[in-house]
Order: sequence, then C-alpha cells, then structure tokens
Amino acid sequence: MGKLTLVSTGAGGTRYLTKEAIDAIQSADLIVSYTKYAKDLKELIGDKELFTTPMTKEIERVDYAVEAAKSGKNVALLSNGDANVYAMGSLVVELLDVKEYWDDVEYVSLPGITSVLALASEVGAPISQDMCLISLSDRLTDADLIQKRIRLALEGDFIIAIYNPKSRSRLEPYEGLLRQLKNIDPNTPVVIARDLGRKEQFIDIITAKELIDAGVENEAVNMSTTILIGNSTTKLTKDGRVLTPRGYLNKYDLNGAEKQEWKKIN
Repeated sequence: MGKLTLVSTGAGGTRYLTKEAIDAIQSADLIVSYTKYAKDLKELIGDKELFTTPMTKEIERVDYAVEAAKSGKNVALLSNGDANVYAMGSLVVELLDVKEYWDDVEYVSLPGITSVLALASEVGAPISQDMCLISLSDRLTDADLIQKRIRLALEGDFIIAIYNPKSRSRLEPYEGLLRQLKNIDPNTPVVIARDLGRKEQFIDIITAKELIDAGVENEAVNMSTTILIGNSTTKLTKDGRVLTPRGYLNKYDLNGAEKQEWKKIN
C-alpha cells in the first residue's frame, strides 16, 4: 500500500513549516505541488521526483498524487496554509472516496498555520473572540451566498478574516465587501497582510474607512492578501497593536478577584 500525505506548508515560505511537514517532505518518494509552492521550498525538496501544475489545475494535481500513492509510492502533496482551509483537503478526501481507494492508500493529513493565525501573531491579539473565515473567491461558491455570509457575520459582530479578496478579473465580491463595511463603525481596526512568512511580507493596520476609501483598485489587496476586520470591541493598544479583549478585565481586577459590579450584573 502506498501513502499519501497531505502536507500543510503554512502561511508562506519556510517560516511556518512544522516538523511533521518537514519530515513528510524529506521522507517522500514524490512531491506533488502547485508550481509556486514548490519554488518556495526548492531547497527542502532538493532533487526528489516532482510533479507540479499551475493554478486552476487542482484536480489534475490531486488525481496524479492519488494514483501515484495507489501504485505504491510515498507521496507528499503540498498545500499552502492549512490544507483544510480553502485548500486541497476536501478535494483529496472527495477523490479518494469517489475512486473507493480507502483500502488502497494510506492517507494522512498534516495541519498547518493558516494565514489568519500568522497575521494575528504579528499584530497583537486580534482574534480572541468568536471569528469566522470568508473567502471572496466565487470560482466555486455563488457570489450572492458570499455576500450573505459577509452580511450575517457583520450582524453577528464576528471578527472576520477575508481570504482571496480579489484578482485582476474578479472584483465584484470585493466591491460587495466594501459596500457592506459602510454599515460598521468606520474606525474599526482592519489589518491588511500579504506574503506572510516571505521576504516581501507586508502588513498594514488601518481602519474600515481607510479600506473603503482606497476602493476596489487598492494595490495592497490581491489574491495573496488576507484582510482581518475587527469586531465592535477591537481596538489599538497604546503602541499600535491590534487587540480584541477576551473580557478578563471586565470580570476580574488586576489581582484576579471578581469585580463586585460583575457579580451584581450576573
């Protein structure tokens, strides 16, 4: 029986690779990857057998990995961020199921550090309350459904991480996001992060109003960008970090004793 390991490579470059991910790549007979991710990890991949495809060829890439594993090879299929967050996880499991290969392939999925987690570690403590992830890519999801999810997330006062905000040819979902952000406090902190973990890493902390005013042509926003939108309690610290308080200091004083006003309310 061959083995297929779905390797989450983290937010970008080699910075967010886990030891499990490194071990899986080093022990594999065959590496299967999107072309860009293979270039990021070329020193780790070395002279191993490599199969790559460009963007939009996900089915071809996963099918190749699945069939190679069925033939007896130890395959590492690379997926950026976490493989189960808008990535290859669902397609791999779906193909294994459709092909009925569960008895023919040993399948392992390794978790990774997705971009919103990498972003959060860079800017303070912005995701300490309930949050959601929304992709603006309408290639596989209905555009109206995306806008509905944005609207309900804003109404629910979630911290929102936006993935795949826009490309040169796909602007309407991002335009819809900007329109909906007009309904929240214009001073709500927003983080724009791009190319996390790479040499060209870019992070900018702005407000919802500034994001709206920059418009759909905002050059800081592309397919490699993650946008984090705070909730009604998100604020900046005295040195400019982003903080969404968990609520400890609402309930307890600095000595750890429960506040009297909290006891009265609850």
